Amino acid sequence: MSRIRLGVNVDHVATLREVRKGIYPDPVEAARICAKGGADRIVCHLREDRRHIHERDVGRLLETIHLPLNLEMSSSSEIVQIALQLRPYQVTLVPERRQELTTEGGLDVLANERKLKNIVSSFRGKKIRVSLFIDPELKQLDGAFRLKADAVEFHTGTYANASPLRRKYQLRKLSRVCREAHAMGLEVAAGHGLHYRNVRPVTRIGEIEELNIGHSIVSRALFVGLAEAVREMKGLLSENSRKRR
Repeated sequence: MSRIRLGVNVDHVATLREVRKGIYPDPVEAARICAKGGADRIVCHLREDRRHIHERDVGRLLETIHLPLNLEMSSSSEIVQIALQLRPYQVTLVPERRQELTTEGGLDVLANERKLKNIVSSFRGKKIRVSLFIDPELKQLDGAFRLKADAVEFHTGTYANASPLRRKYQLRKLSRVCREAHAMGLEVAAGHGLHYRNVRPVTRIGEIEELNIGHSIVSRALFVGLAEAVREMKGLLSENSRKRR
């Protein structure tokens, strides 16, 4: 029976802290609790505008949390240099617009292939794993393969926001591109917009090795506590592992 890893994104703990520009709640303490609840990886996004996570948070996470850290980031030269210095287990390159509330779609690998090639090479030279956050499109997957990424993370926001009828189509589309990615030898992850009521069908896609989820877990934590919110999501992933191909 294959098991899907759960990466928990702690950005929104830092978002609450930044409302008052204080010192709490602490995303590092949140990561510790997530680890106790069964998280397999910790995820955070160091944005150019520092709207939630700051460099010091990333540094403290690397120093104190004994789980692999997946650092989401744009391809800006400033952020690339910070990541090269901090050396997380993995970086996930994502698109970023300052005016967006959250990441709105996948990275356009084809339009940025030359720039991304140099960035991917820089990280691989430091033995930092590279994942590309892309839409579930074969042409974007082909670009990720050419760039020699270690992994891809497929954007599930379109699936999550679709009507019930369209959701079935989006799920088939996601399943098809996951099979292709796996056949190419890429590690397959997925995330964005997933929550306790829509994650089950995604967990049944046999090629997916990891789901990265943040907002819904932090939101659920308001009612049941963070460790329990992580345990509940892990339970959904484990329950549906039995139904994977």
